[in-house]
Amino acid sequence: MFTKSSKYDTAFVKENMMGPNAIRIIEELLETLQLEKGMRVLDLGCGKGLTSIFLAKEYGVTVFATDLWISATENYERIKSMGMEDKIIPVHAEAHDLPFAQEYFDVAISVDAYHYFGIEEDYLTKHLAPLVKKGGKIAIAVPGLKKEFTDGVPAEMQPFWFEDMTLTLHSGDWWYNLWKKADSVRIEECKELKCLNEAWQDWLSCDNEYARRDIGMMEAEGGKYFNLIALVAEKL
Repeated sequence: MFTKSSKYDTAFVKENMMGPNAIRIIEELLETLQLEKGMRVLDLGCGKGLTSIFLAKEYGVTVFATDLWISATENYERIKSMGMEDKIIPVHAEAHDLPFAQEYFDVAISVDAYHYFGIEEDYLTKHLAPLVKKGGKIAIAVPGLKKEFTDGVPAEMQPFWFEDMTLTLHSGDWWYNLWKKADSVRIEECKELKCLNEAWQDWLSCDNEYARRDIGMMEAEGGKYFNLIALVAEKL
């Protein structure tokens, strides 16, 4: 199923993962998007640039690899090592203070990052949608819940639960209803991604302290609660 992402060097991918395998996730997210060579794409919350490298290599688009936690210089070194410096522009920026012109991008993409800032009711309308051309697309993939925890966090998950997870992890219905409030976009798709298990297994097999910490959480979860949610919208 993941023919494009499977081509990438496993050691390189594992070394640069910051959560469930983002290039598996982005490959599935892009199934319904028509990316064309030369398009300008915002990769918001790109982490160590795996998704940006994937976008540029597989689709020939120009990517603005934007992240707060990883410096532009660090990402530039990684981009150069892959020979993609002519296609990817590394940017260090906070999601509420993005240094781009309005209607500059053909597409805005965010993989495993949007839930940290996009849970705010006005974020899409105020900060992200204005940067995308009319008729352009906004596509995100976020970790989520099969359904909201209306009776509190299940007992088996409580040892692994951080306070921010209550803020950031939501159901597909929750995200759909949030985006439905934005009059600047039309939702085209809201669905669960099929790559959940593969993306998580890739992450849990990394030699990374955060990955090792997540092993117990995923064993306790046992396929009952978590999912990956994709949202795609057209800018009006």
